Amino acid sequence: MPSDEWASLAASQGNGADRKPSTGDTTVTARILHLIPAIDRSGTAKQLALLARGLAKAGFDVHVCALAPAMPAGGAFSAADIRPTILEKRWTLDVRAFWELKRLIDRLQPDVIHAWRCTANAYGLAATIGGGLRHFVAGYRCLAPVQSTLRLRIDREIGRRAAGLVANSRAVKELYVQNGLPEEKFRVIANAVEIPSPPMFTRRQILDELELPPDSRLVGLVGPLLPQKQVKDAIWAADLLKVVRNDVHLLIFGEGPHRDRLRKFRDQVRIGDRVHFLGFRREIERFYPHFDLLWCTSAYEGQSNAILEAMAAGIPVVAGDIPSTRDMVTHNETGLLVQIGDRAGFAREAHRLLEDGNLARRLGLAGRERVRQEFTAEKMVANYVEMYDRFL
Repeated sequence: MPSDEWASLAASQGNGADRKPSTGDTTVTARILHLIPAIDRSGTAKQLALLARGLAKAGFDVHVCALAPAMPAGGAFSAADIRPTILEKRWTLDVRAFWELKRLIDRLQPDVIHAWRCTANAYGLAATIGGGLRHFVAGYRCLAPVQSTLRLRIDREIGRRAAGLVANSRAVKELYVQNGLPEEKFRVIANAVEIPSPPMFTRRQILDELELPPDSRLVGLVGPLLPQKQVKDAIWAADLLKVVRNDVHLLIFGEGPHRDRLRKFRDQVRIGDRVHFLGFRREIERFYPHFDLLWCTSAYEGQSNAILEAMAAGIPVVAGDIPSTRDMVTHNETGLLVQIGDRAGFAREAHRLLEDGNLARRLGLAGRERVRQEFTAEKMVANYVEMYDRFL
């Protein structure tokens, strides 16, 4: 939507701030309103939940608003006593949802509005134009390679007006700088993951639940079934693996518009006994420790939550060699990288890990240590707090 149309929607109501950061010996807390397209099963919602809980523990007054309804995934916020506001947006441009957002902002009087991803960025900026808000932060988390002229115009307007811009990887920042957003406003703050507790379920229990033989070797793939995830390459690689070994099972966790197409392809290549579509599992964390390795075949990612979660669990990763993944995986040090689309490469590196237990353990331990050093929730929260403090 052109910026002048957004501005015409947003021509009313002032705003102040009733709570401010520490000043001298008096410490009061800033109020942060996070705006997200939907509270769903996406990595973005998971990262926001981690941040919101951390900010609440740090004493911030945290509020979360979702533009649109989605599948229930609000439990992560309830742990911090945060009840998200849902605006029920139905259309790309929903005037009713826009005015509900304006009223919410006027009622809360936040010190900072932090929007997550493009739709929330556009609605958030429009709702603050003319309202006197000093601090609007726009978040960019995706590496989608093609953008419309209209989207570019909106993003450039957001870049011009926002107090700050956040990207979750250097690759995302570089893409949007190339698209005309101001580099000096960007801050790169990586995704985070919590180090998991020791598993509560044994491998035998997991295999029994999945009705798999006790000698099965498990390759995990986690994420929405979308074109850019290139799950078909993983199925093809599993078929290649079947030629050299008879114990590998590919477990695909996730839902999406390509599910039926992918299942049909699996059946066409007659590998239904080795490729299992397990859908969305709320308790996915209990499966990670029992993977022998994780595949990530995506053509592009902002920064993969699945890779971080596997690394945190000490599971070796074989991933496509893309810029954002290189921030997490160093080839032959914290995981293995394969050229995008190289199905034989994914099969070959998986076979290598399954054959060489010492290599698999070394990469798994190194990956977990990388997460402990660079991708903890505590570090992510501290980076955001530093950014908010600078604005305030």
